[in-house]
Amino acid sequence: MSYDLIAELPVTIESVSLDRRERETSSDFTRVTTTVSLSGPLSADGGDGSTDALTGLGEDVTYETDHHEALARTGLPDLTGSFTIDSFSDRLGDLDLFPGDPPEREVFRNYRRWAVESAALDLALRQAETDLASAIGRSIDPVRFVASTSLGDPPSLDRVDALRSRRPGVDLKLDPTVDWNDALIDELADLDAVRILDLKGQYEGTEVETPGDYDLYRQLAEAFPNAVLEDPALTDETRPLFDDESVRERVSWDAPIHDLDDVGALPWEPGWLNIKPSRFGSIASLFETIEYCRERKIRLYGGGQFELGVGRGQLQLLASLFYPDGPNDIAPRAYNRSTVPDELPTSPLVPPTDPAGFRWE
Repeated sequence: MSYDLIAELPVTIESVSLDRRERETSSDFTRVTTTVSLSGPLSADGGDGSTDALTGLGEDVTYETDHHEALARTGLPDLTGSFTIDSFSDRLGDLDLFPGDPPEREVFRNYRRWAVESAALDLALRQAETDLASAIGRSIDPVRFVASTSLGDPPSLDRVDALRSRRPGVDLKLDPTVDWNDALIDELADLDAVRILDLKGQYEGTEVETPGDYDLYRQLAEAFPNAVLEDPALTDETRPLFDDESVRERVSWDAPIHDLDDVGALPWEPGWLNIKPSRFGSIASLFETIEYCRERKIRLYGGGQFELGVGRGQLQLLASLFYPDGPNDIAPRAYNRSTVPDELPTSPLVPPTDPAGFRWE
C-alpha cells in the first residue's frame, strides 16, 4: 500500500507556527483558513549541526471563523519531537486539537488533524530530500479540473458566461436548486460543459443542505445525461429515480465519506466518489480508501473546500497521483475569487518540474 511506503519516514519538529488567512469567495461568504507550519532541521536525525531549518505546511479548512480565532489564541498542543509519520499520526489521535474550544461539528476535528498531519508529511519528505510521488512510486500527471461556481440569487448564467469568456471550454460543477427554471436548465445543457451537479442532499443540519426534489432530480438527470449526480437526498419521494441503474451508476458521494467504513455503508456500490482529504483526518485513512476504490474500479475525483493556501496545491497533487482524469473540483484559487479575474489557468494543470515535499508548487 502507498501508506506503507511513507509510514516509517522520520520527521523531527522543532517549532510550530500558525497563519490565519481570509478572502471573499465566489459563493458570497468570507473564507477563513489557518496555515499550519512545522519547522525542523535539514534532516530528520538533526545530525548535520546546521542552524538552518525546513518547513512543512498544511491548511486547516474548518469552516467556522470562531474556531480559527480561538486557535490563534490558544495555539496547538505540543507537537515537537522526533517521530515517524505513523507514530506522529498516532500521537495526533491522542491529542485534542481544539483545546478549550469544542468544534461546532465533529468532522472539524478531522479537518484540523489533516492540516497538521499533511504539514508533517511535507516536512518529512523535505527532510528526506524527496517528494510524495517519488516516495510512493507514482507519476505526477497533468490534472483535469472543473470550475465550481454559484449561479447567484436569482440564478443566472452571468458568472458562467464570465468564466467561459475568459477560459472557453472550461468544464463546470454546479449546485442546482428548485429556483432553476426550464430556460436556465436548457441554456446550461446547451453549453455541454456541466460535469458535476452537486445536489447537496447529504449535508443534514448545515446551511447548505438542500431538500430532495424528485421532479428537479428527474429533470436534471435527463437534461445532463453525462453529468455526475453528487449527494442526492434519498427519500421515499426521490428513491424511485435511482432504481434506474443508468441513473444510479452516475451518483457520487461526498459529504458522507470520512473513511472506508463509510464507503461500505452506502446504499449501493458507488460508481463515483468525491475525495476530500481533510474529511479523512489521517493520511492512512485517505490512502486506504483511495486504494480500495481503485481496486473496485470506483471512479474518483478530488473536491475542494475554498482553500486559500497550500491546501489547494496538495489536493491537486493527490489528484495528479491517483485520479488525474476525473472531473476534479480543485480548480486553481483564481476561479474562486468573488470577481472573475482576466487571466485564468487552463485545464489540465501542468505538473511541477521540480517537485518537493507534499506540495504542487
